[in-house]
Amino acid sequence: MIMRVLLAAVIAGMIAGAVSSAFQIWRISPLIIAAEVFENQPDVAAAHSHGPGQAGGHNHGDGEEAWAPEDGFERTAYTVLANMIMGVAFAFVLAAAVMFTGRSITLQNGFVWGGLGFLIFTLAPTVGLAPELPGMPAADLVARQTWWWGTVIATGGGIVLIMLQDKILLKALGAVLIALPHIIGAPHPEAQESAVPAALATDFAANSIAMMALFWIVLGISLGWALNRPQRTAKV
Repeated sequence: MIMRVLLAAVIAGMIAGAVSSAFQIWRISPLIIAAEVFENQPDVAAAHSHGPGQAGGHNHGDGEEAWAPEDGFERTAYTVLANMIMGVAFAFVLAAAVMFTGRSITLQNGFVWGGLGFLIFTLAPTVGLAPELPGMPAADLVARQTWWWGTVIATGGGIVLIMLQDKILLKALGAVLIALPHIIGAPHPEAQESAVPAALATDFAANSIAMMALFWIVLGISLGWALNRPQRTAKV
């Protein structure tokens, strides 16, 4: 049973990763490339300099540039590979959630499971931290990651309480958990100036959210299909 679930998660994750990669290459990669032009401008680099004791941001120290894949095939290949790895990882998480709740995931209800994954891992964190292009100001990385994970855990826990518990108090606690990260507030940089045009940033945020919605819906449906596909029996 475990091997069947693991294999189904790998298949579903690769499918979702491939589909989201196609969307990313089509709609998002051109926006990132356009934003990198602004990031590499000297005045932008100066605007993103950090004071003592702050995270380095885009500064890689001693004038050395961080490694990055070359534009073209190499960049596309790494994008597809990263998305497939992400897809398999999230498929494991989704499969574990299905097993933990004792529910089932099928081809018919897979989009519901995918929608919950989108709500927990994308929509809830995005309310506080919008997707950012290169060259845009950002708060401390550790602070952002801490808030992101806290939001994911609180939203997931809140949904579990609301959906699986019958007591009103527990459902109310679930609602409080979902709201708590947003009451606390996400970390934001002190300076908001950016050379990246607002229209470019808006397009990037909208397309990033759309890509993740597509990713999660495809992941849920694919996992439902993979877990329930007919098994071939070996002939003796």
